[in-house]
Parts: sequence; C-alpha cells; structure tokens
Amino acid sequence: MASFPQGFLWGGALAANQSEGAYLEGGKGLTTVDTLPHGAHRLPVKLGLEKRFTLREDEFYPSHQAIDFYHRYKEDIALMAEMGFSVFRTSIAWSRLFPRGDEPQPNPQGIAFYRSLFEECKKHGIEPLVTLCHFDVPMHLVMEYGSWRNRKMVDFFSHYARTCFEAFDGLVKYWLTFNEINIMLHSPYSGAGLVFEEGENQEQVKYQAAHHELLASALATKIAHEINPQNQVGCMLAGGNFYPYSCKPEDVWMALEKDRENLFFIDVQARGAYPVWAARVFREKGVTIAKQPGDDEILKTPSISSPLATTRRAAPRRR
Repeated sequence: MASFPQGFLWGGALAANQSEGAYLEGGKGLTTVDTLPHGAHRLPVKLGLEKRFTLREDEFYPSHQAIDFYHRYKEDIALMAEMGFSVFRTSIAWSRLFPRGDEPQPNPQGIAFYRSLFEECKKHGIEPLVTLCHFDVPMHLVMEYGSWRNRKMVDFFSHYARTCFEAFDGLVKYWLTFNEINIMLHSPYSGAGLVFEEGENQEQVKYQAAHHELLASALATKIAHEINPQNQVGCMLAGGNFYPYSCKPEDVWMALEKDRENLFFIDVQARGAYPVWAARVFREKGVTIAKQPGDDEILKTPSISSPLATTRRAAPRRR
C-alpha cells in the first residue's frame, strides 16, 4: 500500500492578517488589511475602486482582533501539536517589523514576537513555513509611494526580506515570498495595495506592479540563499482549473488560454522569464512593462533548474 515518504510535512496554515489581531500593539503599523472593512464597502475597496486610507468608527474591521493569535499563540501551537502537525504555515506581518515599511532598522518588539513564535513551533516539533507578504502591505507605503506601482517597493521589500532571513536564521528554512501573488490581478488592493485613479489603464497598473513584485521575489530568493544555502524559497499561486463549456474547439481553446494566463506568475518565478505569449496579452491589454537594464537577469537568477527537480511515477492503475 502506498504511504507518505519519510519526512513528509503535514499540518495547517494561518496568516498574520487572518489571525494575529493586535493590529496596533507591539509597535505594529497599519496595513492594507486593517483598512479593509466588512460589509457592503468591502468589495469596491478590495478592487481598488474606493480609497479607504483611514479607519471609520461605523465600520467593522475583522483583522483588528481576528482570533487573537498574537496573545494566544502558545496555546494554539500546543493544540496544533496535539493534532500531530509537523509543519505550520504562517506569515510575518511586514508592518510588525517595519511599521511604515521604509525604516532603516526593524522594530525590536516585532523581531522578538516572531522569534518567540518560531521557537514555540520548534519546541513542539513543528517546522514553520513562513510567508513574507500575505495581503498586508504597510499603509505608509500605499499612501506615500502608491504601493507596488512604485519600483522603490523592490528595495523596501528586499530590505525587509533580508532582515527576516537574518533574524530568523536557524529557526525558519522554508519560505514563501508572496501569498497568492496572482490575486493582484483580481483583487488589486488586498493583493498588492493598489488603488486606481479615474480613467487610468488598470491593466497597465496591475502588470507593472506585478513586474515589481516578481523582481522583489527573485531578489529575496537570491538573498535567502546567500544568507543560508539551506533555505528553501517557494512561490504560491491562487490556483484553479478552467474547463471548456463544451467540446467545441473555441471553448476548448478558451479554457487552455485561461489556464495559461492563470499560470503566468508561476511561469516567471519558476522558469525565470516572461512566457513568449505574454507579449501578445500585454499588447491586447494596452500594457507596456517599464523595465530597467538587468531586470531580465534578476528574474532569471533564482529559477528552477530542471535537472535538479525530482519526479515520481504515478501508482499503477488498479484493475
């Protein structure tokens, strides 16, 4: 009978923005998710169609308390251990380490909190798998720089990533750069802190921001391996399969195109280059990616080497 291989990681997941609460405690700064209200206004804010840079007394914000993981993480991790977890996926709140996002030095209270969190995981034999950015861009970066539409974000994120890799070296070796990186195309504010101006080409803004995030992800991966060659850095996609409405060739072709578009970000992250079909999509959407010399080389650096990838045959079909 087939069985899981030795060392297989089994567990569960939370994210800082979904669980921690304590949205202004311990020196933490305000983030995009902290300004995302529950209720009728949630969707237009998520889509980047309505500016919500300040909190309103008549709105409810789920992230402000969440499940209070910030104060209860030790008992929560003990419960995970009772369930037999060998891995726990969580995230670091960028603004807990850098409240504004562009400070030169991190917040020591934030570093101490996450060190304690990861040490607690290790105490229970649980391997932390940590996402650097899970839908919580510091609000200062949104208001001051326009978030990921601004190339300066690449440097801010690289500094933040380096801080994490150095501060938690020896505690964390499994990393993800961005959670569901492709969500910025579908939910631009919650995915990447993007807010649109009236009349601008939203596709241009989204794909330029995507280019900046892809550069930041590649640079973070390079930094992680420089600090500790044992670090493993992955990418994460909001997946989904598209099925043709009928067997008509045009329906089958559309399903294939939608599948391909859905894999756009993973193509760049895993293969180290934009897919050849992207030029046609950009042209159709009126998108021109502003690149700087060396960008293509940056994207290429941390891509997957196919000779190093492993495969496993499918189990023989039962008769």
